[in-house]
Amino acid sequence: MSFNSKKLKLANRFRGLLPIIVDVETSGINPATDTLLEIAAVTIGMDASGKIYKDQTFSYHVEPFIGAHIDPESLAITKIDPSYPMRFAIPEQQAMHNIFSKIRVLLKETGCQRAVLVGHNAWFDLAFIQAAAKRCCFKSNPFHSFTTLDTASLCALVFGETVLAKSAKRAGIHFDVNQAHSAIYDAEKTAELFCYIVNSTGVKS
Repeated sequence: MSFNSKKLKLANRFRGLLPIIVDVETSGINPATDTLLEIAAVTIGMDASGKIYKDQTFSYHVEPFIGAHIDPESLAITKIDPSYPMRFAIPEQQAMHNIFSKIRVLLKETGCQRAVLVGHNAWFDLAFIQAAAKRCCFKSNPFHSFTTLDTASLCALVFGETVLAKSAKRAGIHFDVNQAHSAIYDAEKTAELFCYIVNSTGVKS
């Protein structure tokens, strides 16, 4: 099978939408006032048999925007110190530009029309990305504005679980709770879970 045929299969599998698994760590729960602190995005590929797999991971530590609300309770959960210099955090605008640019390249390569955000409680991640894009005055956002693929909902149907760690266990995926609430770790585990569920459906592209 040619490379072009593989790309076409990925474009057709989700009706022209390109799944991008995303996790964000934030300074609170209000996307209008609280800031991104970490963002990670995981791409997927598709093999010759139509099975999807976790591919590349892009992640950034993000500087709080000026005037952002920082909730100490949220920092206690994530264990992120926004002022720690060795985070090597970058401005919100740069982080979003980097993520959006990489996604647009993938959309062109795969022949997909839009990216669709995949996340565990995906509404939360999409809301923060949309708020950041608005603050940074981006004219366009590669993610679909309201459609998401929510692994919490999928896991409720498949496993009778909604918690990421418990759902991963049901799927036979190792999950270290000590590494949870890291954007990279949670995004990659969510990606593994998403691939497991999709590959188990038996739907042909």
